[in-house]
Amino acid sequence: MPTRLHFDEADYLNCRFAHSALWETQAAAHMLKRPDRQAYQRPWLLRTRRKAAAIDLTPLWLLMPQRGVTPGWLSPPPATPAAAFGDEIAQVRATDPLSARADALRSLKATPRALAAARDRGWLRDPAVMIREVSDALELIWTRLIEPEWPRMRALLEADIAFRTRRLAEHGLGGLLPEISSHCSWRAGTLTVQDHAEHERRLGGHGLVLMPSVFIWPHVIGTFEAPWQPALVYPARGIAGLWAEPAAPAVTTLTRLLGRGRAAILASLDVPATTTVLARRLGLAPSSVSSHLTVLREAGLLTARRHGRQVLYERTGLGDALTTGS
Repeated sequence: MPTRLHFDEADYLNCRFAHSALWETQAAAHMLKRPDRQAYQRPWLLRTRRKAAAIDLTPLWLLMPQRGVTPGWLSPPPATPAAAFGDEIAQVRATDPLSARADALRSLKATPRALAAARDRGWLRDPAVMIREVSDALELIWTRLIEPEWPRMRALLEADIAFRTRRLAEHGLGGLLPEISSHCSWRAGTLTVQDHAEHERRLGGHGLVLMPSVFIWPHVIGTFEAPWQPALVYPARGIAGLWAEPAAPAVTTLTRLLGRGRAAILASLDVPATTTVLARRLGLAPSSVSSHLTVLREAGLLTARRHGRQVLYERTGLGDALTTGS
């Protein structure tokens, strides 16, 4: 069933990219409920299974039907390119209880026995209880499961945005959107997203927020209901290698040429990353990584690009050729 988003002239001027710590937090909870979304997450699931088992995910799962809409107030699209989790969860806690109740009813009705469970918890009688329990669960997931891995995840999301921004400059919006996912198609100012909901919305000058996500694969979500800005949430590039821990560098021609540390850094940059992420990934001191990055950049093997307060490093064509031996 398709979702169709219709653009007019003003919408092209209001499209933007963003990533959201809150979105990733609720998407992780949803993924824990859905084995069909876990193929790329198994190393993370193994590392966090004891911590995840200690969190009561019931409040969130009641609002996450397998076929149906999750309430928009649970993780609204961010107003800034990279909102802090603390600001986002404060927005959730400040949700108007009556509007939250009306929005939640649709989700509860789409999940077997969820409506009865919500009544037992007192949610329908006092929706402020629902908001508090859901917000508490989100905070636990963030602090125990997501925040320790957030630098790695954030680097991947920012690398995706950098790549998509270049593709947007090269091919325009009509060329970019079908590249994001095989579920997306573009024709005559209309974006069609194949998902589990049939929906039609004219963007009305609000534009579209394009949001990469670590945990949404293999699905794409095509919109948020008003009053939220419309959004397209899609799987980020590089998630297949996100949780992989690099093997100790072998004594190869590349290692002999560059030294073990620089060779390991160059080889690990299949996806752009920051100094902090590289240091954690390779078990090196940040100062050593920074020194190696400077040398590799001066040699023309890397480029550096600032994204907000982060600097992302990625291989140049020469760096790719040297790494692959091509």
